[in-house]
Amino acid sequence: MHSDDIPVTVFVKNASGSEIASKLTGYFVLKGQEFRFSAIAFGRIGGHNASVTVSKTTLAKVAKMGFDPDALVMTIQRKIVEGDVTLPEGIKPPSE
Repeated sequence: MHSDDIPVTVFVKNASGSEIASKLTGYFVLKGQEFRFSAIAFGRIGGHNASVTVSKTTLAKVAKMGFDPDALVMTIQRKIVEGDVTLPEGIKPPSE
């Protein structure tokens, strides 16, 4: 399955850091199931790059669901970089 075909929704629960880098925590929803992740976003949300960390247990569950774990992580990273995430009240992407 191509990474663009993975139907995942990304939610950022918390973001802290500076203008250069932010630590994010949140979860993603895949086929109705929630999984946690953490990330470092360089250039803040909607910035230039993101490094996403997902537990090995979660990646194994994702694989059993029929999704490529590497493609999923890349999709989450792309969504963070592009700002295609749901943010809690009070957290705004830098473009606003």
